[in-house]
This record gives sequence, C-alpha cells and structure tokens, in this order.
Amino acid sequence: MQIGTSVQLLTPTHPVDPEPRRAKWEAARPIVIGDNVWLGSGAIVLAGVTIGENTVVGAGAVVTRDLPANVVAAGSPARVIRVIEAGSEEIEAASDE
Repeated sequence: MQIGTSVQLLTPTHPVDPEPRRAKWEAARPIVIGDNVWLGSGAIVLAGVTIGENTVVGAGAVVTRDLPANVVAAGSPARVIRVIEAGSEEIEAASDE
C-alpha cells in the first residue's frame, strides 16, 4: 500500500441523536484496505469503509462508501471515475515502482 502525505484514516463514529452524543457515546468501525492500494495525499477514509485491491484514491478524496477493486476513485464524496483493466499501463507502472 502507498499512502500520500496528510491521509486520514478515521475509525470513530458518533451518534446522530443528541442525547447519546451529549452523554459522550462513541464507537469505532474498522477500515479494510486491500493489497496494492494507493491513497493520494490528503485523502480521508471514513469508518467502516472497505477499499478493494489495486484501487487508486485521488488526492483530497473523501471515501464515505466501499470502493471495489481495480478502480480509480476521486472527489468528495469519492466516486469511481475509471476502471483499471488488467495489464493496463496504470497497473504495470505501479508494479514497476
């Protein structure tokens, strides 16, 4: 896995309802990151998200939902903008580094 500068992996969750929030209830959900994932600088990955293998997350993206394997995702919230085909230039270049 490659992680750019200022990436945030945020596992805490907080209640939306004000009463338990005032009572300082807090929980956490795991983040699962597959093999050969690249998280661009400043990306934020929220609690409970799974990112599939070989996926590239663009700089500054906010990952709020699961991302499949072999895609490029960007934006806020992050969305899939391209599928990485097997044997494509992107995968070959990444494996050479």
